[in-house]
Amino acid sequence: MSNIKRREFHSFWPQTASDRFYPDFVCKLKNGRFLVVEYKPERAWSDDDAREKRALGELWEKRSNGTCLFVMPKGRDLAGIGGKVGSMV
Repeated sequence: MSNIKRREFHSFWPQTASDRFYPDFVCKLKNGRFLVVEYKPERAWSDDDAREKRALGELWEKRSNGTCLFVMPKGRDLAGIGGKVGSMV
């Protein structure tokens, strides 16, 4: 499901150093875990903003004890989403 931005009681947003980060999609999987996807075009995948969001998402996933997954596909590498979900089954 698409993440609704800037809705206090309906948005998912981790805090960055300077702002809130609203990932593009938040999904509850059938096994009860949460999958968060932040899409970045290939040209923006390595910029400072994307690196900060990726580091934050990966830390969030790591600290969730397996209940949350984060993925930031690089450009059209949407297979990375399935790979992430499939690797955690």
